[in-house]
Amino acid sequence: MAPQVAAIVVDNASSNSTADCVRHRPGLLLIANSENRGFAAGLNQGVHEGGDSDFILILNPDAQLLTPLDELVEATERHGVAAGRLVDESGRTQAGFTIRRFPTPAALVFELFGVNRLWPANPVNRRYRYLDRDLSQAGPADQPAGAFLMVRRDVWKQLGGFDEQFFPVWFEDVDFCRRAVTAGYQIAYVPGVAARHRGGHSVHQIPVGLRASYWCASLLRYAAKHFGPWTFRGICAAVVLSSFPRMVAGVIRERTLSSAVSYLKIMRFAGLCLVFPGRLRGTAVRAS
Repeated sequence: MAPQVAAIVVDNASSNSTADCVRHRPGLLLIANSENRGFAAGLNQGVHEGGDSDFILILNPDAQLLTPLDELVEATERHGVAAGRLVDESGRTQAGFTIRRFPTPAALVFELFGVNRLWPANPVNRRYRYLDRDLSQAGPADQPAGAFLMVRRDVWKQLGGFDEQFFPVWFEDVDFCRRAVTAGYQIAYVPGVAARHRGGHSVHQIPVGLRASYWCASLLRYAAKHFGPWTFRGICAAVVLSSFPRMVAGVIRERTLSSAVSYLKIMRFAGLCLVFPGRLRGTAVRAS
């Protein structure tokens, strides 16, 4: 009889010793990719290899379970999708991240122009990040973070998993949750189940010059999928307009022209999407 697998680790061509450490641990199935396929593709790959288990727990490598999962399993069985509570190193709930409402066009524009960072208490951000909610209370939630999410397998199959065209990361979990709610499922937030989350584990491995490019590309893909054509064009325009001050700030901060090159590419890409919005439909977006 083959040994029972307790967890699956998908290694997206990491440059450290992760694969070697996992390879020799009992109860772990290692899938070592020769190239970085992105978070969504790696996750789909792991779920596919997971057999016929009734429940799928998505847990980021920088998250550590602090409680049993029983309550989360019960909620997932009832609702189809459920999430626990993410806390930081000191045990405080990661408000604004652990659960959010679906982003409105206004929320995305505020994100692009840095309004939510400079004025976190603004009404748009308070609503978007559930800053008006008691996070110690269970209840439905629009979009829990993909760092700690449980899905019933039948729901996963119905929705086709994560959309791999969100590459390498960002907005794939938002898109999945929105598709789940559109399909009639209610996502449950279960604060009694918690995980410690450091945050940024994978993002920090992306070269600084590419982070903004990938984030904007994924934001535009989400907008193309879930907003109307004119709203999408408005968000494209916001990407173009917000990139200029970000570019100037980046050049001053880093004292190099690398930020200018990255943001000029972003502005060109968003400008093309503004004129030809169909370029984001059915094609992968891989910023360079």
